[in-house]
Amino acid sequence: MKYHEAVAHKKESIQNAHESIIRDYHIIIVPANTDESKKYIEDFSKNPEAYDDASCKKYCTDDNYEVVSFRKETEDSN
Repeated sequence: MKYHEAVAHKKESIQNAHESIIRDYHIIIVPANTDESKKYIEDFSKNPEAYDDASCKKYCTDDNYEVVSFRKETEDSN
């Protein structure tokens, strides 16, 4: 999907998500390309606060995006 479609999909996903999902998972827009998505998620995971929705555009070469979720790292996971 195009970037603007991914933004709308993310917004809808957050509105429909249970509060525990919002608390425990990152819901982000990533490039649809697997290699680009992997690199973006690796970089995002190092410092999530430094990224916003538009950050994924720097990693995407074909203007094709998707919305994904993955568990947030916790302080206790040592």
